[in-house]
Amino acid sequence: MLTNHNIILFDGECNFCSFWVKFIIKRDKKDAFRFASLQSEVGKQFLTKFNISKNVDTVVFIQKDIVFVKSTAALTILKTLGGFWSLFYVLMIIPHFIRNFFYDLIAKYRYVFFRKNTCQLNNQNDIKHKFLY
Repeated sequence: MLTNHNIILFDGECNFCSFWVKFIIKRDKKDAFRFASLQSEVGKQFLTKFNISKNVDTVVFIQKDIVFVKSTAALTILKTLGGFWSLFYVLMIIPHFIRNFFYDLIAKYRYVFFRKNTCQLNNQNDIKHKFLY
């Protein structure tokens, strides 16, 4: 579980979440990120280590032992990707309760639009090294 990378914990049963994991991996030119599903043993260990509820169903971003969730996690991930994507960090000026309202709205309906499925990402050989086990 020890790593110097930024950690992204995601819902491994959500196709929408898997889409975003692939999106980040494709653009992670600095090899800055490692991933674990919230449902995995490693994911649960991170939740315990950082005193996060095991019932969490949002993206969790851990950067240098600082934990970000929901819209703040998403925007900080984009900032860390760098380049054009870091421009979205300007949305942090919007109060978090407003950002999270829209984040929660999308999260609430993600299974409706993108269905629920078991994550197969960590079985793909070309990106297997990006996942923590």
